[in-house]
Amino acid sequence: MPTSHLPKLSDADFRGLQQMMLQASGIRMAEQKRTLMAGRLMCRLRALDLDSYSAYMQILNDPREQEERRLVIDLLTTNETYFFREPQHFQVLGEWLGQQRRPVHMWSAASSSGQEAFTMAMVTAEHARSADWSIFASDLSRRVLETARRGAYPMEQADNFPPGWLKRHCQRGVQDSEGLFRMSQELRHRVTFAEVNLMRPLPTGVGPFDVIFLRNVLIYFAQDEKRAITQRLVERLNPGGLLFIGHAESLHGFDLPLLTLRPSVFERQ
Repeated sequence: MPTSHLPKLSDADFRGLQQMMLQASGIRMAEQKRTLMAGRLMCRLRALDLDSYSAYMQILNDPREQEERRLVIDLLTTNETYFFREPQHFQVLGEWLGQQRRPVHMWSAASSSGQEAFTMAMVTAEHARSADWSIFASDLSRRVLETARRGAYPMEQADNFPPGWLKRHCQRGVQDSEGLFRMSQELRHRVTFAEVNLMRPLPTGVGPFDVIFLRNVLIYFAQDEKRAITQRLVERLNPGGLLFIGHAESLHGFDLPLLTLRPSVFERQ
């Protein structure tokens, strides 16, 4: 498809994609996301040799094309993350872990490509008093979960690591993996990745947990949806356990059994 003849994403097709994303993931794609949406889906038009988004929508509306709809969700889900994002949370986690003498089981509920879950794992390896700990990490996107399971990242992503942690918890890539580091086998065995849609009832067997990270997720949902998601997760949080949300998020008015320990950190009552 020549660059000079890129198709336009019409109002009707944009609204169709908005509705599809809302139904499948609960995520509301605002008008200002139209350019991003068109750019990210262009690769599918090229792969399928289509000359318009309308032709692509015909494919997506075919009930047999569930896998193509899944690809759209993967392409349009924002997965910005990095190690030690919002570092105050990991300081709180480390201090809390140092006070526990029991098994600790945690959930990274929107783990994206794994950086949050592996940051939790490193902090736990450094501070946990019990050797019995695990992390369940979930996301809606299969694409990022594949990256997370590999546990390999560009070396520059280790810039925020505390001194010595890269050497203690990771392996440097050599030959074909030059310029990468991989989380240690010990930490990779502690973290289990799975596909979970937070907008739907949680699978049986998920939880209970002592710590849940639900960070920078609620901002994508309407107020009623935020309340429902948080309620579902709090039900899987043990009394005395911690819930972390993003610094830009709020649980105000949700009437949940939570005590605010500090902004964006809560304890289950």
